[in-house]
Amino acid sequence: MPATFAANRAIGTVEIGVRKIAGVTRRTTVQEAGSLRVRFPSPETDALSAVLINTAGGVAGGDRFSVAVRAEADARLTITTAAAEKIYRSHGPDSEIAVDLKLEAGARVAWLPQETILFDRAALSRRIDIDLAATASLLCAEIVVFGRTAMDERLQQGRYVDRWRLHRAGKLVFAETLRLDGDIGERLARRAIAHGGAAIATVLIVPGDEALVERLRDSAVNFGSEFGISAWNGFALARFCGSDAAKLRSDVVTLLNAVDSNILPRIWLS
Repeated sequence: MPATFAANRAIGTVEIGVRKIAGVTRRTTVQEAGSLRVRFPSPETDALSAVLINTAGGVAGGDRFSVAVRAEADARLTITTAAAEKIYRSHGPDSEIAVDLKLEAGARVAWLPQETILFDRAALSRRIDIDLAATASLLCAEIVVFGRTAMDERLQQGRYVDRWRLHRAGKLVFAETLRLDGDIGERLARRAIAHGGAAIATVLIVPGDEALVERLRDSAVNFGSEFGISAWNGFALARFCGSDAAKLRSDVVTLLNAVDSNILPRIWLS
């Protein structure tokens, strides 16, 4: 049975390369394999939009997906997903998601997938590796929902490992690994961890400084989620935690609009 289960796991990869040609960002490389696809629905003006689609309909234990993006000098690219990604229960092995973003001088990339939703007994190991040239710009937002509370679904047992590494100009400037396993529901209920929160989000902004932090704090006056933002090593990092995933998403949208009012993918608003 384990061998049969392993042989039927979904595997998907996407590689995207973009380049600025005559003032307009164009695709140079698009490679797809397995159950992961990418589409480019927006008119190609001076920037390019990409939408990732998981034709497997979700992610289960043992599935493996990877996305690699290379933006050449001065290219402009926004990447999102067609829907929230659902991580279903695992019978043992972790689901694996790997994201590699490489930005050359002057490139600007927004990595803005919709929510990742963990179901009870899900097991997810995610890796996000970012390599930026000194003059490249990045806006990266990830929302994670621990069970669909609006449908009375609770995540109790499970495993979630989220590893981020950011290199800028060849130097490691940010490294973080979040790990939750076992009785995740009980841990999230603890005051010092999430105080009952059912959703979290991280927004990484490069470059970022104290002036940006103050401007974003001004936009957070009516946030319904716990929120914090700081800047160091030339970038800004915002954290969200809330008991209502919909309100948290709305807060993240407000923050993203405060960073750049034109950056939000249209699919986020439909």
